[in-house]
Amino acid sequence: MKNMLMQRTVSLFKSRLIKNSFWGIAANGLQSVLLSLFFVIIARKYATGEFAFFLIANTIYTFLAAFSTLGLGQWFTRELVDVEDKQELVSRFVKIQLYSGCFFYVCNIGVAFLLYQDTLLQSLIVLLGVNIIFDNIIYAIKSLNVAEFNQNKTFIILIIDSVLKFAIGCLLFVFPFSIMTLSVLLIAVRFITLNFFLSIGSSKTISLRSLWNYPLAWHEVKKIVFANWPFIIIGSVSIAYWRISNIIISKTLPLADVAHFEISFRVFSIAQILPLIVSMSVFPALVQQYKTGVVQDFRNYFNKVFNYYLLFGLFTYTFIFSFADTLIPWLFGSAYNNTGMYTKEMFLTILIFPTALLQANALVAMNMERADMWFNVTSLILNIVFCFAGFLFMKNLTTVNLAIFFSFLVFHICQDALLVRKGIITIAHVLKFYVMTGLLAGAYILLSYKLPPVVLFTGYWLLLGLAFVKFPASSLQLPAARKPENSLP
Repeated sequence: MKNMLMQRTVSLFKSRLIKNSFWGIAANGLQSVLLSLFFVIIARKYATGEFAFFLIANTIYTFLAAFSTLGLGQWFTRELVDVEDKQELVSRFVKIQLYSGCFFYVCNIGVAFLLYQDTLLQSLIVLLGVNIIFDNIIYAIKSLNVAEFNQNKTFIILIIDSVLKFAIGCLLFVFPFSIMTLSVLLIAVRFITLNFFLSIGSSKTISLRSLWNYPLAWHEVKKIVFANWPFIIIGSVSIAYWRISNIIISKTLPLADVAHFEISFRVFSIAQILPLIVSMSVFPALVQQYKTGVVQDFRNYFNKVFNYYLLFGLFTYTFIFSFADTLIPWLFGSAYNNTGMYTKEMFLTILIFPTALLQANALVAMNMERADMWFNVTSLILNIVFCFAGFLFMKNLTTVNLAIFFSFLVFHICQDALLVRKGIITIAHVLKFYVMTGLLAGAYILLSYKLPPVVLFTGYWLLLGLAFVKFPASSLQLPAARKPENSLP
């Protein structure tokens, strides 16, 4: 049994999926850890009210930044492959991003004065919003690096950015300064990062002179945006989905709840890294399988990856359920003793997030991105509706977390229905997923009342690991749809 386990482990790490994903996971993991440590430091060094103001300002900035890029990275990457005058295309793309960044920064200023009355909060929103302009230009250069297979440049520069931010946080241990000074220093770091991207990350294809001299007509922008609007909405909604909850909390609940939610989301963001990065390798494989036109190959690959995603979601949820109450106060301080409870509530969504991500990749691979777009929009609207409907009965952070979970559940069910209709999965597959996830998570919760966290977590996953080794992997897989035809729909 031990040899079988070793063979499966070695086989897993030799797979192309793991090899292709490793460096992306390492890069994003290191960046996420450094930024999380930065937030740990400022959570400890500032009062909850100041910390909450900083989080609100950061939320407004990231919310608008999600829309300001216009989701044009995929368009640019596709166009750069075939275009002859690459300099002209790069200049056009960067100038669009620059103009869009300036427009959304003006929107950021408007939001600051329309939604909030506190002078400090308004100042922080206006100040941190400058990053929208910087981030748009950086986004353009990152897209250029993707198109030219120079992602290693992006990795190096973003790590430098994270290290500098972490260093600013460490300065608080030696020279305490105000939250406004912290914001100014963070903008300075972002400006330095932008200059690194311009000088190192852009292969010298971008210059201020070329941007200034390039004539950008409005009809060009309109044509490009209208041609790519489904991807714009998908990219924006995926970020707005989480940020809108923070904005609702800032307007309806105490400032402490802003901090509880943001800390929970930071932990959730770390958990997202693995499925998000692995999906960068899974998606091209799904596209390749779909293009071959052999339905069974597509289904087999989908189901194989689906089971790994399911297990990852369950593993992450059980870990957080057992240890969040201990880890969160240890990291962020005694002021956040109750945050672990809210973190466990938010992590209900991780049970379905990885498989929903996989199903979204499958739909896009099948050229059904518009359906995925409308599922995203529906989920966002339901998130808001569920939240305010829940406030009629229970106005607290638990309602917000449950609204996120149930709206995401509807999103997953919509995907299920479409994939069943297209013959990729069966109703049995769908039912087995929900029953298996519910029973395994529910059993863990019930056992937590009887067993210590370390004993429960270790014993639970030891038993599941033994079950995985004892039974063939194929017997554990959820059933795929069976159709007589050999071609994909």
